[in-house]
Amino acid sequence: MANKTIFNKTYKSPKESIEILRERGLSITDESKAQHYLSHIGYYRLSAYMHPLLRMPKEEHLFKGGASFDKVMTLYRFDKKLRMLLFNEIEKIEVAVRCSIVNCGCEMTKDPFWITDASNFSNPAEFNKTIHLIEEELIRSKEDFVTHFKEIYSNPYPPAWILMEVLPFGVVTNIYANIKNKKLKKRISQSFDLQVAPFESWLTIVAVTRNSCGHHSRIWNRVFSIRATIPVRMTRPWLLLKTDPLRVYFDMCIIKYFLDIISPGNDMLSKMQSLFAEYPEVDLCALGFPSDNWQDEPLWSTQS
Repeated sequence: MANKTIFNKTYKSPKESIEILRERGLSITDESKAQHYLSHIGYYRLSAYMHPLLRMPKEEHLFKGGASFDKVMTLYRFDKKLRMLLFNEIEKIEVAVRCSIVNCGCEMTKDPFWITDASNFSNPAEFNKTIHLIEEELIRSKEDFVTHFKEIYSNPYPPAWILMEVLPFGVVTNIYANIKNKKLKKRISQSFDLQVAPFESWLTIVAVTRNSCGHHSRIWNRVFSIRATIPVRMTRPWLLLKTDPLRVYFDMCIIKYFLDIISPGNDMLSKMQSLFAEYPEVDLCALGFPSDNWQDEPLWSTQS
């Protein structure tokens, strides 16, 4: 990589950062408050919310007229509340997916320990990785039910329903992807009215979104790198308008789809509307929302 250069930027204190931002045209009316936020949130994290306020070409780092530190903080707070909203809804999906994998797997294999049996999985290398992660989680776990199992039983691993309570969701999605029995994979996906390929893809999308929310990463105007597989046919209300599958709006649609099965009559839409009403200045197009009336989409307008 001959074009690489040495990083030679120096650290700037919050006070120095404020002076630089002012020189670039950002309005800061309350310097002490701005310095407080830069001290406790950090310039680098907040810079992601400054970027949309830069004028073209953005490489010059000059702000548009009317750009202010208050607007930066508005975007930051909106993104934080959006992450919290989605994280709460994803939890319900996690629980339901874990339950379906346990129930369908135990019923079809007739084996409560099927998750730790290599014969049930296609890729030995992936299975070995999963076993390693399972062992690590069991060592770390302080859950009473895990301690009780270790004290009472001689089995090397707990049954599926115990493992599913301690494994990270990313490991759960990998377990599903590696299941050898096609009928088992199909039964699990059908419990969510999806074919195997889109179900597996959507689990990955949900896991990535969950991790972004859990690790406090920006999701408001982010472009994700994973493109979801679109079902060949849909038996439930879905989307009609053209939608960017790499924006968070599409992830929100996937979450809503699952919730309509898991929790009919859920209030995700009303929570979103309340958040948007609280921050009317936020451009929903930056999240990937269609410019047309998205609330008329079958997914959002059909009561479950």
